[in-house]
Amino acid sequence: MPENPISEIVPRNFDWRVEGKVAIVTLNRPERKNALTFEAYRELTDTFRKLTLESQTKSVVISGAGENFCSGGDVHEIIGPLVGIREQRQKERLLAFTQMSGDLVKAMRACPQPIVAAVDGVCAGAGAILAMASDIRFGTPRSRVAFLFVKVGLSGADMGACAILPRIVGQGRAAELLYTGRFLSAEEAERWGFYNRLVASDQLLVEASTLAKELAEGPTFAHAMTKRCLHQEWDMNIEQAIDAEAHAQAACMQSEDFARAYRAFVAKQMPKFEGN
Repeated sequence: MPENPISEIVPRNFDWRVEGKVAIVTLNRPERKNALTFEAYRELTDTFRKLTLESQTKSVVISGAGENFCSGGDVHEIIGPLVGIREQRQKERLLAFTQMSGDLVKAMRACPQPIVAAVDGVCAGAGAILAMASDIRFGTPRSRVAFLFVKVGLSGADMGACAILPRIVGQGRAAELLYTGRFLSAEEAERWGFYNRLVASDQLLVEASTLAKELAEGPTFAHAMTKRCLHQEWDMNIEQAIDAEAHAQAACMQSEDFARAYRAFVAKQMPKFEGN
C-alpha cells in the first residue's frame, strides 16, 4: 500500500489541488462545458479510489471551470464512439463502458471523505450523476440539472440513478426526471431537496470550500462512519440499522476525538478534533 497515495494523484483530464485538508477537483474543459471523456472517467475513478487510502485529506470539493459544472459525456469523444461500437455489434465493449462509468459512482461512495459538489450552470447527464453521487450539493440561481439520458435514446437507469436519485428527491419526482430528461431549475432543485442550498455564482466555490473545511476540521473518523452507514443501511431493515449504528457509535467512542470533545466541554473550550 502506498505511504502517500495523494502524491500519486497527477491527473491530466481535470485540475487537482489540495488546500490544507481539503482536496478540490475541478473539471476543466470550459469550452466543452466540462464534458467528460473516457480518460476523465478513469482518472476520476482512480482519484477517488486513492482517497480511500489517504489519511491527510479530510473532505473533497468537486466543481467545474468557467460557468458550468459538467454537460455529461462528450458527444464526439464518447457518444459517437459508442454508436460506432454498437454498429460493430460489440456489446461486450458497450457493457465495459457502462460498468466503467458506474465504477466512478462506486468509488465516490466508498471514499470516506465527504464530497461537496459546487454546481453552476449546466449539470447534465453524467454531470448530474456526479452531483447526485456527492454527499452535499450547492447550486447557483443559474444552474440547471437534467438526467437527460432519454434524450439520446437511453434509459434513466445509468450509473445508479434509479437507486440513488429517489432517495434524494423521492420516487415520483425521480421518475419524472428520468422519464422526461427535462431540466430542473435551480429553485425547483432546491425545493425538491437535490440542492442543500443556493448561493450566488461568485460565492459558490467559497461557500462549498468553507463547508468542506468545516467538515475537515471536525471529527473526521466519525464523519467517515456516518458516510458508511448512510450508504450501507439502504439494504437493512430498521432493526439491522440500529444494530449497525450501535457498532459504529461504539467504534467512535473508542476514538481520541470522543475523549477530546468531553475534556473540552468540561474545560468550557471548543474541541480541536484530529480525526483519530
